[in-house]
Order: sequence, then C-alpha cells, then structure tokens
Amino acid sequence: MAAGSGKRRRRKLQLSKLFTLTFAKACFKPDHSRIGRSGFSRVVICNQPDSPEANYCDNYVRTTKYTLTTFFPKSLFEQFRRVANFYFLVVGVLSFTPLAPYTAVSAIVPLTFVILATMVKEGVEDWRRKQQDIEVNSRKVKVHQGNGNFDLREWKTLRVGDVLKVEKNDFFPADLVLLSSSYEDAVCYVETMNLDGETNLKLKQGLEDTLPLREELNFRDFEAFIKCEDPNANLYSFVGTMELKGAKYPLSPQQLLLRGSKLRNTDYIYGVVIFTGPDTKVVQNSTGPPSKRSMIERKMDKIIYLMFFVVVSLAFFGSVLFGISTREDFQNGIMKRWYLKPDDSAIFFDPKRAPMAAVCHFLSALMLNSYFIPISLYVSIEIVKVLQSFFINQDIHMYYEEADKPAHARTSNLNEELGQVGTILSDKTGTLTCNSMEFIKCSIAGTAYGRGVTEVEMAIGRRNGSSLVNQSNESSTEDVVAAEPTVKGFNFRDERIMNGNWVTETHANVIQKFFQLLAVCHTVIPEVDEDTGKISYEAESPDEAAFVIAARELGFEFFVRTQTTISVRELYPVTGERVERLYKVLNVLEFSSSRKRMSVIVRDEDGKLLLLCKGADSVMFERISEKGRMYEEETRDHVNEYADAGLRTLILAYRELDEKEFELFTERISEAKNSVSADREALIDEVTEKIEKDLVLLGATAVEDKLQNGVPECIDKLAQAGIKIWVLTGDKMETAINIGFACSLLRRDMKQIIINLETPEIQQLEKSGEKDVIAEASKENVLRQITNGKAQLKASGGNSEAFALIIDGKSLAYALEDDMKDIFLELAISCASVICCRSSPKQKALVTRLVKTGSGQTTLAIGDGANDVGMLQEADIGVGISGVEGMQAVMSSDIAIAQFRYLERLLLVHGHWCYRRISKMICYFFYKNITFGFTLFLYEAYTSFSATPAYNDWYLSLYSVLFSSLPVICLGIFDQDVSARFCLKFPVLYQEGVQNLLFSWRRILSWMFHGFCSAIIIFFLCTTSLESQAFNHEGKTAGRDILGGTMYSCVVWVVSLQMVLTISYFTVIQHLVVWGSVVMWYLFLMVYGSLPTRFSADAYMVFLEALAPAPSYWITTLFVVLSTMLPYFVFSAIQMRFFPMSQGAIQLLKYEDQCNDPGELEMVRQTSVRPALVGFTARIEAIKRSVRRSRQPQS
Repeated sequence: MAAGSGKRRRRKLQLSKLFTLTFAKACFKPDHSRIGRSGFSRVVICNQPDSPEANYCDNYVRTTKYTLTTFFPKSLFEQFRRVANFYFLVVGVLSFTPLAPYTAVSAIVPLTFVILATMVKEGVEDWRRKQQDIEVNSRKVKVHQGNGNFDLREWKTLRVGDVLKVEKNDFFPADLVLLSSSYEDAVCYVETMNLDGETNLKLKQGLEDTLPLREELNFRDFEAFIKCEDPNANLYSFVGTMELKGAKYPLSPQQLLLRGSKLRNTDYIYGVVIFTGPDTKVVQNSTGPPSKRSMIERKMDKIIYLMFFVVVSLAFFGSVLFGISTREDFQNGIMKRWYLKPDDSAIFFDPKRAPMAAVCHFLSALMLNSYFIPISLYVSIEIVKVLQSFFINQDIHMYYEEADKPAHARTSNLNEELGQVGTILSDKTGTLTCNSMEFIKCSIAGTAYGRGVTEVEMAIGRRNGSSLVNQSNESSTEDVVAAEPTVKGFNFRDERIMNGNWVTETHANVIQKFFQLLAVCHTVIPEVDEDTGKISYEAESPDEAAFVIAARELGFEFFVRTQTTISVRELYPVTGERVERLYKVLNVLEFSSSRKRMSVIVRDEDGKLLLLCKGADSVMFERISEKGRMYEEETRDHVNEYADAGLRTLILAYRELDEKEFELFTERISEAKNSVSADREALIDEVTEKIEKDLVLLGATAVEDKLQNGVPECIDKLAQAGIKIWVLTGDKMETAINIGFACSLLRRDMKQIIINLETPEIQQLEKSGEKDVIAEASKENVLRQITNGKAQLKASGGNSEAFALIIDGKSLAYALEDDMKDIFLELAISCASVICCRSSPKQKALVTRLVKTGSGQTTLAIGDGANDVGMLQEADIGVGISGVEGMQAVMSSDIAIAQFRYLERLLLVHGHWCYRRISKMICYFFYKNITFGFTLFLYEAYTSFSATPAYNDWYLSLYSVLFSSLPVICLGIFDQDVSARFCLKFPVLYQEGVQNLLFSWRRILSWMFHGFCSAIIIFFLCTTSLESQAFNHEGKTAGRDILGGTMYSCVVWVVSLQMVLTISYFTVIQHLVVWGSVVMWYLFLMVYGSLPTRFSADAYMVFLEALAPAPSYWITTLFVVLSTMLPYFVFSAIQMRFFPMSQGAIQLLKYEDQCNDPGELEMVRQTSVRPALVGFTARIEAIKRSVRRSRQPQS
C-alpha cells in the first residue's frame, strides 16, 4: 500500500514549474519588521499546543443568540422592551392595590402566558441553531497526537499549535500555516468560494524548508516557532515569521489556509493551527447574531406609545372632571351624589380631599382604560407568525427535490418584512450561479458556430417571441437546440464542425488552429481513471475546464501533461485519423485581473515556436497585427451578440516566434521574475507586453456561466415588483459583469459607470510604496469618479434606466468612508443596477448597512457562503442558500431556501400575503380594542367618571381571549387578497408592501377613527334606546347589567361583522371562528349567568331571565349593529368600485372574467409607480424603443 502511495506521489507534477510567473523565493518585506510589536504579537509553538504560551481561545464557533446563562435575562429583556408588555407589567403591579377596578389575577395571568409563550418560541428557534453549531463543531480532522501518530479529533477541541492533516475535499477547521502537501513542492489547490465567492482554485505553497515534512512520521520531532500578526478580519494579508532549526523564514498569504475554504485537487496537506474559533479570519469578518425586529413591529411600538398617550389623556381628563365633581359633592349640607355617601366615604370619594381622590381616580382609570391596548396582540402575532412560517416551510413550490431541501424559515419574527423588501443584495457565486461553465458557441474565422440557446435568450423568446432572439448563425428557430448537455461543461450543437465535419469547412486550417489553442493554452491537469480509462480534468477555474472539454469533444483531446510537455490526440485532416501530437511547453504567462489574458509559448513537432494567447476583447483586439485582422469585424459583431445573450467571451489569437526573439524574452522574463523589488509585477508586465503583440486573430469562444434555473425570470419578476437588486461579489470585475449580462441586470444599451483604481497615475504611485500618498490619491480619484458619475446622470435628465454602477473592492473601501458614503449611496440609488466586485465580507456587510440606513428601505441579503454571513446578519432579512458548499450562510440566516429562483415565490407570494395579513391583523386588533375600550370610557363619563366598568369582570377578562381573538388569528393565518397565481402574474401587487400602503399612519389612524366612531354609535344608540322606557313586560327600566349586556352583545356582533367585511378569502375555519365567537358569547352568558351569585355576581340569569325574553333587546341589537356597520360598508363599496387599489382592480378583473384581456392587464401593470429597469422585460422594452427610434424618419 505504501509503495503504491509512493508511486502515485512520484507521478505528481511539480505544479510550481507550470506557473513560471507566480512563485519566487520568499523574501522579507518591510511589514515583517513589525513582528513582535503591537498588533503582531502572536506566538505559536508548533506541535506543542499544551505550552503555557498557547493560552488562546478554543475552536468552538457559536452562531446562537443565547447561551444557557444568558437566555433568561436576555429573553426577558427582549420581551419587556416591547412597550405594551412593559405597560401591562406596570398595570399588573398596580392591580395588587385597592385602586384596581379588577382582580390582580386577571391582570397577571394573561401577561405571564404571553411572556412565557414568546420565550418558549425563542428558545426553540435558538435550540435549532445550537443543533447546527453542534454539527459543525463535531466534525473531525486528523491531529498529531505525538510520536508521528495522527488521530481523528473534533474541530472544537483544536488548539493553537496543533499539527493537522487535512485530506482532499475537506474544509479547513481553523486558520493554518501550510507546511507540506502530497505534491513534492508543497503546493495545494484551495477553493475559497465560501470566503470570497470565487470558484477558481487558488494555489498555495509551503516554505521550501518544510518540504521534507511529507510523511506522518516526519512530525515526531518537529519543532518550530511562529510569530505573526494578531487576529484580524483581513482575508488577503498575513505577516509572520517561522523559526525552524535556528533560521527565520518569512510567512505570507501564500502559506495561509483559512477556515471555511476547502482543499481541492490535492490528496492531503499538513498544516499548523495559528488562529482558532473566534480568532479565525472568517469569524472576525462576521458579526454577532443581531436581535432583528421588523419595521411593522417597531412601528407597532409607536402605536402603543400613541395608545398609551390616549389612555393617559382620557384618564387625566376624567380625573380632572371627577375631582371637580367630588369637590362639589357636599356643599352647604347638600349632597349631589347622595348614593356615594360623600359625608361618610373613603378617600376615593371624599369631597374634603378632592385632589387626592382625583389622583387615585387617575390610577384607577389608567387600569380601566388598559383595554384600549390589546394584551393578546403580541402573543397572537407570535402564533400567527409561527404558523405562517410553517406554511412557508411546507410550500411544495419551494421544495428542491434534487437535493431534498425545502424552504426553512429559521425565525418567524420577520415574515411581514418579506413583503416590504425594497433592495436585494445578492452574492453571485453559488447564489445566482450554480458554479458550472458550459461551452455553447464560438466564432471562428468570422463564422459563428453553435445552435445552443442561452437561458437569457430563452427567457426573452418566451416573453416576446423568437424574433427577438438574434441567432448568430441565422438559423430558423426550429433549428435552435436547447437540450440539456450530455457532457458536463459542453452544450455545443452544430453539425458543421462536430463529428469531424470541420475538415470540410472553408477555413478548416483556422478551425484546426483554434481548437489546438484550446487544447494547449491552459494549466489544466488530466487525471485518468485506472478502472475505466476515462480522462477527467482538474482546473483552476471552470472556464479552463470547459475549454479543454470542448476541444476534446470536437476532436482535440488533451490527455497527458508532464513537467514540460502537453500531449493531444488530434484529428488529422488529410487521413481523417486521430494522431498524437506532442507540444513542448516553454513558458506560461498566467492570467491576472490586470493582464486580462493568458498565453503559453510552445514548440510543436515541426519545430515551430508558437505563442498561443486567449483573453478579453478589451485587451486582445489591440494586440492583433494588421495582417491578422481579416475576421475582426465579424468577430466583434459575434462577441457583441454573445454578450447580449449573457455569455462570457474570450478572443483567441496566436503568432509564430523566431528563435532570437524567444531567447531574448527568456532572458528578460527570468530577470523580472527573480527581482525582489517592489515593481516586480510591473517588470513582468513590461516583458510580456513586448511579446504578446502582432497576433493573428482566430476567433472567439462563448461560455455560459450557468445560472441557477429560473434566475433571469426571477430577477425579471422582482424588478417588475419594484425591487432593486445589487450584486456584491468577491469575484473579478469581468466575471461579475458577465453574470450581470447573463441575468439581465446589465444590457448593452446601459451606460456603465465603472469606478476602479486601475488608472495609470495610481499604478505609478503604487510603485513608490508611500502608503499615505497612495491612500490620499486613491481617495481623491474615487471621489472624482463618483462625482463624474453623478454628472453623467444629471446630464441624462435622471434617466436611471440607462446607467449601471460597477465598483471594485479597493474603490469601495474609500467610497464607504464617512465623508464619502452618502454621495456614493446617492449615485448608487440613482442607477438601475449596482455591482460591487472584489468585495470582502466586511465590505459586503458595510454596503448592506449603508443601504439599510441610508435609503430607509427594507433590505434583503442573500448568499450561500461564509463570506456572506456578515451581510446576512446586517440586512433586515438574511436569506441563506442551502447549497452544496457548507452551511455557514444558512446557520446565520433568517430564512433558508435551496435555489435563488424560490425568492420570487417567497417574496411575491408569501411576503405579500404575510405583509397584508399582519398589517390588517394589527389594524383590526386596535380597532376592536378601541371599540370595546371607548364604550368603557363613555360609560364611565356617563356615570360621572366614577371608574365603574360598564361590564362584568369576566366580560372584561374574556373579551380579548375568547370572544374576539380567534377570528383575528385566523385572518393572520389564512387570508389572501388574491391567489398565488395572481400574485406572480401581477408583481405590481408587491408594491403595496414596498410603499407600506397598508400600514401607513393614515391607514392606522383611519382604523382607530373607525373604532371610536363604532363605540360612539354603539354607546349612544344603546343608552338612548334603553334609557327612558320599559325594558320588559313588568315595566322595569334597564339597569347596569341590562345596558352592559346589550352593549357587549352589540360590540361582539359589530367586531365579528367587521371581520367578515375585512376577510378577503373565506375558509371553513374562518366561518367557524367568526360565527363561533358570537355563539360562544351567548353560550357564555347562559352558562356563566346560571352559576351562583358568588361567581356570576351581577350577571346572574341576565340573559335567560332579562335579555333573551325581551324583544327590545333583539331589536336594539339588530338596529345598533346595522347602524354601526353601514358607514364602513358604503365606504368600502365606493372605494372598490371607483378608487380601487391594485388588488381591488385585480379582484374586479377576476370577478368580471377579464384576467386574460391584454388591455386590462396592461392597465393594472401601469399602476406601478416604479417601472422595471432591469430584467428581460426591461431588455425587451429597450429593444422595442430602439426599433421605434430606428424607424423614425431622419430630419
């Protein structure tokens, strides 16, 4: 076994020799002089984690909101920061005094129930987070236990100084310094998608002096000291030194392996732990889980303050009048209110102490008027939100069958926020894309090949007919193929060059060179399956793999790579047979974001020296020679068409070199790469510039960065709903722009405002190395670019549809500073699309905070990796994609979904419903309590403010619990203004939430006013009809028990019928609870009134002996209820018919069976206050405008 292992290892390539520009001998830099000073004081004793110096935090990572010790106090604080709960706590304390108009139990028990129910819900939700933490912290990795033995240990037990063995496709459990790997030169591939969103693999390399540590036994006597920087959030920098065998060696980011990244294409690595748990860079980039509260909940607190003001005002007003009346009760021996016995009364009615009586009345009135504030509001909302979350979790339309993952609302506090999102901030990799590239089209010698259709083209075609899909090969739509690829990474269909048919094409020689270049110009490593003989490719990026796969499928199979050669099986045009060709690799000029191209220099079997180059059109066309531009015009047209279709394009070109030129280049590139000066990269670029010129154009490739299914359609619907979408990615600018085109966030007619620091003056300053000067100049440069962008917008007349803002990470760092962030936000909000590239996790969180606080809109962040955690926690709503790469984002999110496309249903359906339900529910809650509470106040005024309740104590206690709570809970759970189908058909409905139409102060106050009016009508009609006439056949007039019972019956009927008018969608359950509440009231009257008087008090036999037999009770109830409901009914009918909101208009269309009438549909869509600025709908409209302009006669 060991021998086999050794044999496999000997076959490994020394990858560093493929990247001749990447690796140079490590050297000390100025920052290394700071080791040992403040900020650079960490000391790690390798292989000795038990040493006293290693007193650092453990590796346990926590995402929970509470701990066992903080749950009770912190949860209580969460509950009592709700002003209503705090108010009822004060009322509960006062209820133990003689001032209380009701018993203490009736005040304390409901409050206790509300608080405990909410705490239990919070505890259950946090326990689920705890379970996910346990799963991550219990993962295992091999740790050196001494004597060269490595055993599995849980992640949470790791300590600084531990030596680990991490194997292929495993995540790094902590921040490590790379010592060695399965490759001889200690390099390894690392996937950092969870950190920066990039799918291309990063190459890391250990120090030359730790290369021998390649076997487990080598660590038996391993000793080393590492001194490095203290824990910080910077993912892209690391400064340290390693002392080994008496010598010191510099450490750089090249040796740093970060927690959350994954080992790829490398059998194993050995590394030493330097940062654990909270000290790791990925955790340093995250923030603690915040206590999020929805906008409606925060506004509800303000309503409670308003109601508290009303309660205090009414109590104060009543107390003043009561004090005046009490003072005048006993004057000159005359007793006005003789029944109160003012000459022999307690302090509450003592005319001699009227001011004190007024104060006592004020406190009593505060408690009596507490029924204005619904105590069951919070617990009812909690119940409703939990059940709403259950429906979200159970929605089969958001279930991803392929991965067996349903939607999961991890917290129910933010359901209604889903219906108010104004801005979505999205990660790119793994969120919009599914991390796979497909070769779909190409242009060779001015001829376009490939009949495949991209997702963007299909989406446009579905919306506007195939005439809008500009097929580059001019084939009819019947020829268009949109089949699923049979080979991963290859979705190319064109019989003209497939199956060897390219040899019959006019430019067969150019086609041959084109695919030879794809098969040779790369850094891909082939791996042969010894059992099946099939070849798979391991590439730094999915683009590279797609190119090599395409070349193989079209007859140019790359199958062997050695240190200096590449072998390709090619179709020989003359004989039609496959032959093996050997290319000697002399140099690799690697791709970089500044170069935007990659080249290889090879010698073929005929001895020719060839430079093969592929790169972005922005840098390649200028390098084409005059003689090599034969197909330039056609190629440019094709590249533009591919970009419109959302494809990523590269230009392919080559040239032959002579021997002298190559020798000179070899000498100069060797000098440049061995330079240790600060301008090393500039020297290398200068050398490559001189050889990558005078190229001959071959053509262009078009690769589809495969979006997740349904992303363009989802973005289009969200844009129609008035939601702006920002993309925040750690990826390169070119990649982000391509994705922007692919998902229709960008289009060709948009003017791009690009802000970056890749300007000549900044690059020249960077060579000087003076950081302060560079920072000042960079800041001025960014400010100037932002100012110029605003000027462009102003010059266009504010037409935001025509502009997209694209900014890189360096520039973003300055744009987010306090003195610049406001103008940056102003520019960004004015643009239709915003893309932030090369963004660090911290920057993502800061941008999210800026949008949230600066725009005042509800923000939703969506991502799938650990680099998105800060952004998810900072946003009003964090949505985690439960993809294949880790669970960090899901663990820190509020809601988890499996695919980006489910965001459409989550927001436009569930968000819209939840917002409407919660808004209507809260407004109705205050309406029913004001209706009830104001009758109490009016009766108290009617009885000269004596603090006497109009109703029996149990009537008071059970109103909100038994007779009016269930219907409003069912309203919050089941109500729908329109069906899910219509929510998706008419995204304009969503703007009700974005504009907060249903929970504006106007709406809230109108419901309150309605409650006051209802109470006034009920009270005065009841008192007038019962006051001065015989109530029954015995000729008795109505007393407090009769009046109270009649008014209470009217209140129950009115609030129940108001619920009937409020509900848009009736279910059997709603019928049961609405009418059941009325029935429950009468059953309660009969049962409770039948109890002995010591229990029923003044309610004894009231219904059976007084109310039920009296026709005047039923007549009064009917008349009062109809009179109270009539104004609202008339108002609603007029509004629905003549001034309908969006949902009202749609309901009318539905009722009149006009939901498929194009004219009517367009009328509804035009009610949108914000037209769609991005998405394929906006793209179609832009094309239509362009066509109309082109048809206009020229003046």
